[in-house]
Amino acid sequence: MRFLHTADWHLGRIFYNLHLTEDQAYVLEQFVQLARDTRPDAIVIAGDVYDRAVPPPEAVSLLGEVLSRLALDCKVPVIVIAGNHDSPERLGFGGRVLARQRLHVVGQVAAEIAPVVVSDAYGPVYFCPLPYAEPAVVRERLGVEAAGHEAALAALAERAAAKVPAGARKVAVAHAFVAGGLASESERPLSVGAVPTVGAAVFAGFDYVALGHLHQPQQAGGDHIRYAGSLLKYSFAEAGQRKSVALVELDGAGKATVEEVALTPRREVRCVEGFLEELVAAGARDAHADDYIAVKLRDAGALLDPMGKLRRVYPNVLQRIFDETAAATATGPRRDHRRQSDAELFAAFFAQVTGQGLNEAEAAAAAGLIEAFARREREVGA
Repeated sequence: MRFLHTADWHLGRIFYNLHLTEDQAYVLEQFVQLARDTRPDAIVIAGDVYDRAVPPPEAVSLLGEVLSRLALDCKVPVIVIAGNHDSPERLGFGGRVLARQRLHVVGQVAAEIAPVVVSDAYGPVYFCPLPYAEPAVVRERLGVEAAGHEAALAALAERAAAKVPAGARKVAVAHAFVAGGLASESERPLSVGAVPTVGAAVFAGFDYVALGHLHQPQQAGGDHIRYAGSLLKYSFAEAGQRKSVALVELDGAGKATVEEVALTPRREVRCVEGFLEELVAAGARDAHADDYIAVKLRDAGALLDPMGKLRRVYPNVLQRIFDETAAATATGPRRDHRRQSDAELFAAFFAQVTGQGLNEAEAAAAAGLIEAFARREREVGA
């Protein structure tokens, strides 16, 4: 059994006020071509298809186009579950009708969890869709005690596994934070005020676990429990990550082997560091100057419109990272601002913005202005 495992498309994502729909379409074209080339028996999308519960129209259109090409043109069964970013009701609309066209979309938790059966030369493989759901929803729908995320997912997995014949190969498709996984900046927390992680033991007995939620491709508690990672880099903290989809081979005994197939983005997400003058010169020679850029400037003094100058050569500079080390060196150890004088507060602000402390003349000028304002306040108050 050969199948593609992907997750966390986040269609409709906005990155520093830029809509990424064209970037996502660019990568999804590669994904469709990969499906044509590898001719998988199935495709699984493990949640967070959309970036928010009410996606923009262009995101809905893009998803409809991609899924129709996979299910109708490539004639591959596609299994999709809802993640914590998705609206279960919206994503799962028309699920029974779509299933007749090889598109199995599972948004909401149901009391009866029906696996999707796909067969190969060795017999059937049971794909068990476990959409993201809060513990309260699992308690209501399944009528079980589930105090937290781990108990809720364990109940879902147990209910799904009970539908699989003994000895048959089975694959879980889930959206969860498995303990030990490496998180990224761009993931929304699964829970506030409760433990969001689950142990790998909840997937005991499954031959492969196709996970979504964490954006870095990685194993989680075993070679057969894996995150495919996100479609694109959705934060500058992910600049060093390699985005991919997982091509999974499941043999007749249920042993899984995985190949990570890289995706090439329309624009890379990069962090650059240096002095303003050097970066402007480098940008003029950079063949990939239209990448999405975060810049950290080493210049210690005040700069006139640094972002404007950088954007003349790097049009997609999206973030300036301030050099906190230089500011800390100039200001010294951080102190309680409530115990600082107005002069001390201004000196700290000046150092944070410029990266250097006030000289004697600047300190004297600032002290004079502060004293003038204080005198005016005393006169008005009198």
